[in-house]
Amino acid sequence: MPDSPGKESSMSQATDPALQVLRERFGYDAFRHQQREIIDTLLDGEDALVLMPTGGGKSLCYQIPAILREGVGIVISPLIALMQDQVDALAQNGVRASFLNSTQTPEQQQTVRRQLLEGEIELLYVAPERALTEDFLNLLERARIALFAIDEAHCVSQWGHDFRKDYQSLYRLHERFPQVPRIALTATADRRTRDEIEQQLQLRQARQFIHSFDRPNIFYRISEGQNNRQRLWDFLSAHHPQDAGIVYCLSRKQVESTAAWLRQKGRNALPYHAGLDKDTRAEHQHIFLQQEGVIIVATIAFGMGIDKPDVRFVAHLNLPKNIESYYQETGRAGRDGEAANAWLAYGLQDIITLRQMSQDSDASDAHKRNLHSKLEAMLGLCEQAACRRQTLLAYFGEELPEPCGHCDNCVSPPDSWDATEAARKALSCVYRTGQRFGVNYIIDVLLGKEHEKIQRNGHDRISTFGIGGELSSAEWHSLMRQLIALGYLYSDAEQYGAIKLDPRCKPLLSGQESLQLRKHEPREKTRSGGKSKAASASVRMADQPLFEALREYRREQAERQGVPPYVILHDKTLKAIAEIRPGNISRLSQIIGIGAKKIELYGDDLLEIVQQFPLDPSLDNSLPDTVNETLKRLRAGASPQQIAADRELAESSIYGHLAQAIEAGLIELEAVTDLAPEQIDEIRYALEMALEEEDFRLKKVHETLDGEYDYGLIKCVLASLGQSPLPT
Repeated sequence: MPDSPGKESSMSQATDPALQVLRERFGYDAFRHQQREIIDTLLDGEDALVLMPTGGGKSLCYQIPAILREGVGIVISPLIALMQDQVDALAQNGVRASFLNSTQTPEQQQTVRRQLLEGEIELLYVAPERALTEDFLNLLERARIALFAIDEAHCVSQWGHDFRKDYQSLYRLHERFPQVPRIALTATADRRTRDEIEQQLQLRQARQFIHSFDRPNIFYRISEGQNNRQRLWDFLSAHHPQDAGIVYCLSRKQVESTAAWLRQKGRNALPYHAGLDKDTRAEHQHIFLQQEGVIIVATIAFGMGIDKPDVRFVAHLNLPKNIESYYQETGRAGRDGEAANAWLAYGLQDIITLRQMSQDSDASDAHKRNLHSKLEAMLGLCEQAACRRQTLLAYFGEELPEPCGHCDNCVSPPDSWDATEAARKALSCVYRTGQRFGVNYIIDVLLGKEHEKIQRNGHDRISTFGIGGELSSAEWHSLMRQLIALGYLYSDAEQYGAIKLDPRCKPLLSGQESLQLRKHEPREKTRSGGKSKAASASVRMADQPLFEALREYRREQAERQGVPPYVILHDKTLKAIAEIRPGNISRLSQIIGIGAKKIELYGDDLLEIVQQFPLDPSLDNSLPDTVNETLKRLRAGASPQQIAADRELAESSIYGHLAQAIEAGLIELEAVTDLAPEQIDEIRYALEMALEEEDFRLKKVHETLDGEYDYGLIKCVLASLGQSPLPT
């Protein structure tokens, strides 16, 4: 295998085949996390169990050993619909891969079987159902097997949300081929699921590699209340007006209606659920992967194995059944490591529905208890006032010593209140109305609403009628939701959802305990966290034209080859090209994500595009884009006043931008103002006198000058003296 042009060739690389493959095939300079140790384990012929978050680089852990070991790596994957994309992505890196599944014609399958036997492929993807057929096992006995990789290994767990019964029989591969090393991989598994993977796949002797479950680039926010759709729209408008994302719903009907509603709002939204025919699902998935800014509205049938790196948000319009589902589904956002959002809306009905579903299940009592326990953990995550990330990681047995500072509760801690008396009123009202009515009826009684049903039942004459006027209807809904979530009340499905008292409420009713609850927020607080930028927004202004040209080239290549754009080159790679502006193949080959095959396919074209967009020297600086935008307009002849009007900013902000440019030596003070020399001298003298004082403030200078000059203009003069603009 020839050296990749421009990569450093050293003795260590020559004697490290795994690192050489990483660099030449995949375009990365160093291993991440525990990849090195996992790869060495397989190269030594040992088994491995790997838990690594989505986007952490799990695939390389078996792809590189499969390339280096003699024979073909057999990858067991439940995702037939995505095998073509996986093979296409590997081909872009010069890896010979194929798949066997029901989407192929008999002739295509025969070709793959021949390639397997003749050693022409390095990786073969198959579903667990095919892998266990006698025909396929006999085929493998005639081939040379490098390893077995069991992807999405959590599917083995009967307690899990992605249970696939065939996974439990994959131990037969080891019985048939005991000398072939195995690797089981998943992004989601608590202690119980890990134990089940070990037991069912007979991996008790496997080395375990458990990476941190933390996904630091994801901002977690959970929104409680009513009108989930409107809250979703507010979230999208504020944070993701043009981004690609996934919206999860509990039912197929809700998926269809939500997708249609988003399309009416102007978003490109497509439904995905098991009730759609196979061709429609495939088409919608293809559009989501190929195009930018598409929103998929889906049930949990969508998402496993989706490798789209620039999903900027995952939203849940209903409460997930457990933390494992929530963690795995939110992990589909921000696979590229850039900022992403996990947003969840839930309300009272979610709690009632999921509890009823678990109770009505045909499962064993032990299974029901497990489902109940997992749901309670999910409710705890939603209702708590502490750091979301700490609770999420603790569920998987990982400790985060300090609050993350990157979730809604950290950025804007919720208020709590003493709800003891209000809770007693609610509980008493449930009791005095006979435990026969739903939440809305109980609240109407508490608020003293004199409608016909209440009067007919005589509940306008009970002691709890009208005693809840201190809270609004929304606040009572919040309190009732939390009482149900905490187990003081429950909904009886056999009596049409009637709210009843749980024995747990007795100490609260009798005055033996008090109750602190989250305070209801009439509207979501504006939070500074979780802002997600489109790919182009994180590229500095000077590099924007080149970056957009590179994206257009990538789009054309993807369209021509029929693959998603990110399979050609990731946004992160395009950003690096736009910033570094390589002038030759050697420099280009040093950029992350560009291996030898991509140099061969795209190298000359990329260099030609770079040459077409020379860097504007006036914008080649470290100043913020907003400052460079002001500077660009000033150089085009606009005055600070005109710039302020055109950009809809205050004049003081524009002068603040110009002060930064003066300090950086990009412009002179005279280019900013038409003040007479004696006026500038007056400001300079006032500044010099003030700078000699210990407590320097621009406000004092402004007052000394009788308020004749704008603060921003004073900052510009200050910058011309070689001083950084200081607070007013």
